[in-house]
Amino acid sequence: RPPLRLATQAAPCSVRSMAVDALDAAGIAWTEVFVGGGVATIGAAVSAGLAVAALGHRVAPSGTVDVGARYGLPPLPTRDVVLYSNQTDAAARQALRTLGATLRASVGVR
Repeated sequence: RPPLRLATQAAPCSVRSMAVDALDAAGIAWTEVFVGGGVATIGAAVSAGLAVAALGHRVAPSGTVDVGARYGLPPLPTRDVVLYSNQTDAAARQALRTLGATLRASVGVR
């Protein structure tokens, strides 16, 4: 079987590391055919049919499908989402708290 064609972000992206480590551990040959600068560019590569990518369901482009089972790919662990900011004023901090609460509610986390 030919190597799995991957679209990734450049190292040291932790999602890239997680995906290629899982493929290596499963003995699945892979080749990096597209290195993007963010989720949108990686999603565009997937939508164009250039490669597959490790993307969360919520950020996968419309019209794409999870091909893990079809290709016999290993499951990937879940990831935490962490918000970082250097904002110290009260309004910005409140906006960040609201954003955090919205993200937690959207995935059913308290």
